[in-house]
Amino acid sequence: MEEPERPSKSQRKREMEALQEIGARLVELNAAQLAQIKLPERLLEAILEAQRIRDFEGRRRQMQYIGKLMREVDPAPIRARLDQWHGAAREHTASQHLIERWRERLLADDGAVAMFAADYPGSDLQHLRTLITSVKRDQTAGKPLKHYRELFRAVRDIIVKL
Repeated sequence: MEEPERPSKSQRKREMEALQEIGARLVELNAAQLAQIKLPERLLEAILEAQRIRDFEGRRRQMQYIGKLMREVDPAPIRARLDQWHGAAREHTASQHLIERWRERLLADDGAVAMFAADYPGSDLQHLRTLITSVKRDQTAGKPLKHYRELFRAVRDIIVKL
């Protein structure tokens, strides 16, 4: 009868590094996020301690300890929760970029308002045109960017509603 093959040393090392990486992501979380993940008490204490450590070498050793403690837990639910948060953050960033692109397009091209209206029917076009005019006036006069931010908020409100 053959013995099942043990994972190679390289494979075990990759697995340990993956657990340390999850631990590093846990250290980056705030207290409210950590409370949402079921973690053993020792691991949670180690994470909180790592957040307090500022010395490079001390933090590195603490991260290795967290990686060691991670071997005792099932990393799948933790990884899933972290990926879920990361995905939400990525979606938010993509949304912000879309809003910024529309703002810049509206300021650069006079025909962009019609394109915006076609993509987002029911938009208050008069309000957008007023804001665009105000932003351009502020830019030429060298005034603060109050209307520039207002235009961003107006575009965001329209896009988020859809």
